[in-house]
Amino acid sequence: MKKGVSILAAMLMWMAFCSSVVYAEALSNQELSERIGQLEKKLDQKGGIFPDRWNERIALSGLIEAEAGYIRFDENGGDSSDESDIAVATVELGIDADIAKHVLGHVLFLYEDGEDIVVDEATITLSGEDVVPAYLIVGEMYVPFGNFESHMISDPLTLEIAETREASLQVGVETGGFHGSAFIFNGDVDEAGEDDNLIDNFGANAGYTMESDAFSIDVGVSYINNLLDGDSWEDVIDDGGFTLNEYTAGMGTYAVVGIGSLTFIGEYITALDDIEWIDEADDRFNEDEISAWNLEVCYAFSIGEKEAEVAAALQGTDEAQNRLPETRYLGAFGLGIFESTNLSFEYTHSEFENDDEEDAFTAQLAIEF
Repeated sequence: MKKGVSILAAMLMWMAFCSSVVYAEALSNQELSERIGQLEKKLDQKGGIFPDRWNERIALSGLIEAEAGYIRFDENGGDSSDESDIAVATVELGIDADIAKHVLGHVLFLYEDGEDIVVDEATITLSGEDVVPAYLIVGEMYVPFGNFESHMISDPLTLEIAETREASLQVGVETGGFHGSAFIFNGDVDEAGEDDNLIDNFGANAGYTMESDAFSIDVGVSYINNLLDGDSWEDVIDDGGFTLNEYTAGMGTYAVVGIGSLTFIGEYITALDDIEWIDEADDRFNEDEISAWNLEVCYAFSIGEKEAEVAAALQGTDEAQNRLPETRYLGAFGLGIFESTNLSFEYTHSEFENDDEEDAFTAQLAIEF
């Protein structure tokens, strides 16, 4: 009997202890919830963890392209050579900041195989938004000369002679599908005897864009007062020890038309004058007006639930002095194997003015985020 009473008393004491612990935990949780609520209220009053909710105003984006390639080069009447490699071809990290109404910031870091990491783009945009259909962009940018759209892995030949990245100032308008802009910058290539500290490079572009469910069109024309300030010309000038006698203006035109699953691309870039060089011996000589063009067609379809596309292109140059192919044939196939993950294959056959030939096969795995 006494033993049973003792056991009962012990059980009652244990239950009382457990109840007190549970009650204490309940009080602690309640107090913690109240404190969290007070902290959230203070953060909301102060604009969140970051001032003015910067965590909602900043967007990150990126691109990684890994490639494996094989190239066979056949000299006219000479030897053949082979190359193959696996490389991280491109890495991009972009930061876009919505600073305030009418004010945007953009930074793009770029790594290309074998090169240093650079700030590829860094711009401040003042946008008219709903007030006026105009904008101003200042900073490091690719000036709006040429279009260079392509579904290939390789850059089009039009880009090879014309893409220009400079610290620039650009003003433009967009309204009713029409768009146009003008830009100025101090280029890296100067005329013989001229001061390289002057802002004496300029250009402009204009175009029209329209899009519906079954049809889209984007057409445009652009002008630059020195085509030879393009990025690819720096090596030509340095390797040849050349000086440019006077600026060589350039003009470009393009059209991108979408009809259902088909996309057609056409672009033409040309110098408007002969290129006048001065070599290291102070001799003057001319090259004829260089030009490049790209014709491309792409068909988009589905394989199961995966998006795919197949594309073919014909590209060429005139008066490129064997620096670039005179004719290039390209074919490509791309498949979205996972979300934001694409596997592509490309074959190119290039023929040069001196009858050299080059065949290349490239496989690329790319992700975007």
